[in-house]
Amino acid sequence: MTKEQLLSKAIDLPPIERAQLIEDLLDSFNLKQRKKIDKIWAKEAKRRMNALKEVKIDAIPAQEVFDEINR
Repeated sequence: MTKEQLLSKAIDLPPIERAQLIEDLLDSFNLKQRKKIDKIWAKEAKRRMNALKEVKIDAIPAQEVFDEINR
């Protein structure tokens, strides 16, 4: 299978599966920075969860987000 064929198949995956594929590919590089990046994202996720709990930001239904992605 060529890279172009593989890419074509990957693009046809649902958004969540594409995101997981990207994560798996990035993990395959064993990036030294990966732990730092993961730590930053974890901090950001916690900040966003706290903002949601404190009603400082509004939640968007997941289906609405995925519908927008799939347009």
